[in-house]
Amino acid sequence: MSDIVTLPMVRWSGVEGRPLVIAGPCSAESEDQVLETARRLHGARVDYFRAGIWKARTRPANFEGIGDAALPWLARAGEEFGMKTATEVATAAHVEAALRHGIDLLWIGARTTVNPFSVQEIADALRGVTVPVLIKNPTSPDMGLWIGAIERVNRAGVRALGVIHRGFSVADAGRYRNAPMWELAIEFRRMHPEIPIITDPSHITGRRDLIQDVAQRAMELGLDGLMIEAHPNPDQAWSDAAQQVTPERLGEILHHLKVRRETSADAGFLASLEALRQRIDHLDHDLLDLLAERMRVVEEIADYKRDNNVATLQVSRWSALLEDRVARGVALGLAPEYAQALYEIIHRESVRRQSEIMNQEPSD
Repeated sequence: MSDIVTLPMVRWSGVEGRPLVIAGPCSAESEDQVLETARRLHGARVDYFRAGIWKARTRPANFEGIGDAALPWLARAGEEFGMKTATEVATAAHVEAALRHGIDLLWIGARTTVNPFSVQEIADALRGVTVPVLIKNPTSPDMGLWIGAIERVNRAGVRALGVIHRGFSVADAGRYRNAPMWELAIEFRRMHPEIPIITDPSHITGRRDLIQDVAQRAMELGLDGLMIEAHPNPDQAWSDAAQQVTPERLGEILHHLKVRRETSADAGFLASLEALRQRIDHLDHDLLDLLAERMRVVEEIADYKRDNNVATLQVSRWSALLEDRVARGVALGLAPEYAQALYEIIHRESVRRQSEIMNQEPSD
């Protein structure tokens, strides 16, 4: 059981029955730029207008944000165009400055989440504060760091909590800037169903042409909202130009989203779904029985190898097996990546079990 105590998202956002939307420029560059973005987003169903005030950058030569001087611009944009405001904080001083200017929502960035000392400093500055706080996943796929950051902020008394899923920095992110690793978002939802998950397609993709697809995927998984960077002239943005869209394009993305319900009250649908789930349950039980039987054969092989002083791994056999199983999976309609990943897991456990047996003394 989780000891994290939170308020439902509708209590602090006012949003129910549709995704929460946080949008605005990656960085506040000038008062005119902030106000123009807010003006063009007005009416696009944006719940929180965001702008980066302080920007954590890997190298000091990159634009690191205007700083405190930009906070009045963000506050003014919210007031003039009737939107709540949001910005990222990375220090206690950032928290204090943002609260002085009436910013409505704060989030802790991925580069801060990785450092428990920084998160604790922010948590201490948030004691007694009622503004919502969102916590981005750390840059690395480390669920413990992510949950630990949430716990620190929650123990400081913050109850209006959520998380931002912005992808993870891994060696092979494919076509994305940060690998979405949807399985981690799903696992987080399983562990903490009470905490809303906001997906950040801008940071996941790193390129504006993929934002629609990632936003739709988040909706297919039943996640709770989106954070998307919008700029009046994206190609001229001072930071992360390639991943920002115009306010008008953001409106199109939101308009074309297909938002799925978590379930349906239709009795026919529920009955049919339950019957299909029972079939899945039976097949899973059969599958586990077969895997257990396969492992028993693996254990017999390990005994023979040990008795004949043969190494656990034969690379040629493994290569041939993998090629055959993937090809068979494809012939049966499975994606090759799925079949390969499945057999890599099976083989890894087979090697582990064989090694374990081969290091035991043989029985009589």
